[in-house]
Amino acid sequence: MNFQKWFGCTQWLPLYNREWLASDLVAAVVVTIMLIPQSLAYALLAGLPAEVGLYASMAPLLAYAVFGSSRAMAVGPVAVASLMSAVAAGQFAQGDVALFYQASVVLALIGGAVLILLGVLRAGFVANLLSHPVVGGFVSASALLIALGQLGSLLGVSAKGETFVETAVVLVSKIGQLDATTTAIGLSALLWLWAARKWGKAVLKSLGLNGLALEITFRAAPVVAIVCSIVAMTLLQTSTVRTVGSIPTDLPGLFFPSLALNAWVDLVVPAVLIALVGFVETVSVGHALAAKRKQRIDPNQELLGLGAANIASGIFGGYSVTGGFSRSVVNFDAGAQTPMAGVFTAGGILLATLFLTPLLTNLPHATLAATIIIAVLGLIDWHLPKMLWRYSRRDFFAYALTVLVVLFAGVEAGIIAGVVFSILALLAAISRPHLAIVGQVPGTEHFRNEKRHKVVMVDGLVSVRVDESLYFPNARWLEDVLLEVAANKPGTRALILQCNAINHIDASALESLEKIDENLKAMGVALYLSEVKGPVQDQLALSEWYQSIQSRIGLTHLETMDMALRA
Repeated sequence: MNFQKWFGCTQWLPLYNREWLASDLVAAVVVTIMLIPQSLAYALLAGLPAEVGLYASMAPLLAYAVFGSSRAMAVGPVAVASLMSAVAAGQFAQGDVALFYQASVVLALIGGAVLILLGVLRAGFVANLLSHPVVGGFVSASALLIALGQLGSLLGVSAKGETFVETAVVLVSKIGQLDATTTAIGLSALLWLWAARKWGKAVLKSLGLNGLALEITFRAAPVVAIVCSIVAMTLLQTSTVRTVGSIPTDLPGLFFPSLALNAWVDLVVPAVLIALVGFVETVSVGHALAAKRKQRIDPNQELLGLGAANIASGIFGGYSVTGGFSRSVVNFDAGAQTPMAGVFTAGGILLATLFLTPLLTNLPHATLAATIIIAVLGLIDWHLPKMLWRYSRRDFFAYALTVLVVLFAGVEAGIIAGVVFSILALLAAISRPHLAIVGQVPGTEHFRNEKRHKVVMVDGLVSVRVDESLYFPNARWLEDVLLEVAANKPGTRALILQCNAINHIDASALESLEKIDENLKAMGVALYLSEVKGPVQDQLALSEWYQSIQSRIGLTHLETMDMALRA
């Protein structure tokens, strides 16, 4: 067996050169500056100590570099996965801090194992199980939920709830208890980060900065907020503001959760959901970035890369990670050419853990909350609902349902509801596909819908086109509608089913076609098939019915009409 295909690095490592090295080093500097405050903030969002975010930002980058296929992907803690991890671990631990941490690690390990298994099975198609409206609704609602949840830390009050409404009620009830100093620091950081994101690049360009200097300075806005808030805390010497506290400078060691087997089983469902959501986000970002450089990613390889990253995170005491949209875009824009940029970024995080974390003792939670709020609000696609309403009401309702259930029932329930609704809506659409009675366009051999075009109809012949493959959901519908068409056309001698849009006929549909043939014969109408695709005809040839219908299958629709007229 060729094991090289399991290692994504074999595609770029043998070709590595000095030019790529320089670009990857520059990208690593930019991403490291961005990643340090994000890692700390997202760990707190996940309900974990700040240093866990740093642990989850080192080993996963190394593992992904070995197994992943995207040249610019930057894996690590992200907002949505952090929220999902916090909810799942919180429901499991029921207030036990030690159990909460172990559950967070186990979620990463299980999710990683599931992704690797799917990768080995070459099951990258699972990314298609979550539609864009469902993912968009889930991300938007989760972002609102996260932002509201972080308002408590921004204002210096404890405002936690399972749902959006619960959190809002708690926050409103405690608004009178807000800490003035914490609020001032948090709102100042929030205003600074918002202004920096909105006008930062324009101001820096007006000052003459460009290229790498511009990118590094622009990405350093959260670092500036952190430094200023730490200085403010040092000068104020107040004890009312909650801070990160002492962060260990030790390197992460190997971690082996001590949970019992039944506890692992209890965490399987949320772990799989976190892993699949993360995989969908990773693949979406990977495809978008690869297309800009005329490259490609392999979803099956991404399963292995992301799975290995989660396993590495869990083994070294981290939690669930995925390919982050914002940091991957930054990595790409900063010029990253290969996953080696992630390796260098991991080195930067390692140095920060060893030498910079003692300086973060007085870092207020409010500043990190502001960082999270600005980051997650940028994930919301405000134009998507309007576009979906205009283009597809079915997709809009999938989006809206996902948003509402996430906000009012929780993240897991929301994504499950969105997926279930999408599947049911798809089955509903398949069960009643578009059907057209077609006629010949004058002077051509083309046949089109009689309701849309001026066509020529032949007396005694009815031509019907079904724009869908035939499956069990629409098999009975097909019986009813074709018999109704024949009954509504007095004098019909033959009904021709145009099959150019039919890619598959399952056993239920085959049985229905046999019944249709029998019932039409009883009505004095012969059934014909035209333009049957090769694979579909091969499939029909395996049935007993094929012996009777074979002589009534035409290569083209016009040929089939002539066949029916001569019969």
